[in-house]
Amino acid sequence: MAIVPLAGRVRPGTGKGPARSARRAGEIPGVIYGAGETPTALAVPKKDFELALKTAKAGGNVIVAIKLDGAVEKTAIIREVQRDPITHDILHLDFHHISLTEKVTVEVTVHLVGTPDGVKNGGGILEHITRTIEIECLPTQIPQHLEADVTALAIGDSIHVRDLNVPNAQVLSDPDTTIATVVPPTVMTEAAAASAAGTSTEPEVIAKGKVDEAKGKDEK
Repeated sequence: MAIVPLAGRVRPGTGKGPARSARRAGEIPGVIYGAGETPTALAVPKKDFELALKTAKAGGNVIVAIKLDGAVEKTAIIREVQRDPITHDILHLDFHHISLTEKVTVEVTVHLVGTPDGVKNGGGILEHITRTIEIECLPTQIPQHLEADVTALAIGDSIHVRDLNVPNAQVLSDPDTTIATVVPPTVMTEAAAASAAGTSTEPEVIAKGKVDEAKGKDEK
């Protein structure tokens, strides 16, 4: 995995006020932390960070070499990118200081590849149940994503975590966890089944008339 250079500055304060000030200045507030280290508040230029995400193929794990105020670079992995639920603007970043020679635990996205036989020839439905799995490996060996070939799946078949090929890493997720499965076509609803059988679910008009007639006699 490529390491993306990123420059920033140490933020002198924490809380909502300094964070808003950083955003108004075109920066993204964040924090960098590590084992046995005091967390440091920081801010990075928004345009530079967005470019870093594109360079590293956004959506996967991203490793950066971050330099604050011209100090010595720190290698860090982006642990969390908080976004505004409406505008999707980036609000805050969490960086985890790591060593390139020590293994890290990360979640990796699983992409499904191919069209299952049970969908193509049996009318089944492919369900993607588990979209990420947890692995442990060296930072430079983190895959952008994993692929699960579902082409051979018939109706009722599934692919599990144990079936994935994950080189240079230890899989931490339960091997029996289902990644994807092909289920039978949707069963007809009761109404559709009744219609197909030539029956009606509407109330009888005669019965309704008798009720109205009886009601009229009671009101006289």
